[in-house]
Amino acid sequence: MIEEYEKKGNEKNEQLLIDLCESYLFLGCSLSSESLSICISCLLKVALNQKKDEDAQIKVEMALLALSNIYLRIDAKTELYVNSIEKIIKHHQEYCNLTRLAYQSTWKFLINQFFCIRRLEDVIVNELHFAREARRELKELSNCVNWKRKEEEEGKTRIEAKEIMIIKRWLDELEAYFRSCKLWNEEFVGLLGSIVEIFREARDNHKVVSCNCIESLESITENRDVNVCCLLESGAVDVVMEELVQLNIENLRISYCLGFCSSICGRLNINKGKKKDIAEQKELKKKLFEKMEEQGYEDLIFVLCNCIVVKRTRNYFLITNFKDYFIYY
Repeated sequence: MIEEYEKKGNEKNEQLLIDLCESYLFLGCSLSSESLSICISCLLKVALNQKKDEDAQIKVEMALLALSNIYLRIDAKTELYVNSIEKIIKHHQEYCNLTRLAYQSTWKFLINQFFCIRRLEDVIVNELHFAREARRELKELSNCVNWKRKEEEEGKTRIEAKEIMIIKRWLDELEAYFRSCKLWNEEFVGLLGSIVEIFREARDNHKVVSCNCIESLESITENRDVNVCCLLESGAVDVVMEELVQLNIENLRISYCLGFCSSICGRLNINKGKKKDIAEQKELKKKLFEKMEEQGYEDLIFVLCNCIVVKRTRNYFLITNFKDYFIYY
């Protein structure tokens, strides 16, 4: 139907074609290259509408949300698609014409393409300032949420539920991006700091969000292009240590926290490092352990060194009486 409507030229029903394209992308249907190209071209035309009225914003939001479902698909027109998305991001940065969901979806579409078009990273990091933008969005979204209200509590406003949903989408995208990024600047330290802040706010009443936060922090420890110093500066190490000494810690959060610690230990393993990096690793290791001792985590260091931990498909399992090994202050 998509291909048939596209061939009708001036006789085609534009809105019906838009509806068809959005529906197929939302459903995750397998489309031919021709159909996919039609969908992207059609919906980008909608997304490029720069009007600020509510009706136009809703249409733009739906188009961008649908486009954000496209992963790793490249054809001869990819360059044009990416240029259009860059234009949408830059226009919003200047005029703030998009809804929060639309803006997040725009970034999601661009980063989905980055995973197979590596040269996009320079544009994402240095030209469009992804880390700075994500940090600002997360902070503003977090300010709209009453984190003291329990996740399952009735009466949560529809607006607040939407803000939490967008926060989760950002965190999911960051978790995937952190594993693959190569470029790094000071803006990312601030972004990690905002994830730490959201985790602390969501820890007690919003388990899904708090798990997303720890998972994002864990993912970045596995990326060897990221300096461990950034994890210290951002407060990521502090929040993981705080979490590991909690009596009521959830099993899934234990898994992510232990993954975080395991990855850092691996990164600081002097025997596996290059000779030229050994001095730097020793200094960083010293700084990390001094910080942990300063915060009173000496017993936690001992526990993590002596507990039996088995890794299976990225899940970490502890000995049954794990909690009995902790000394609480």
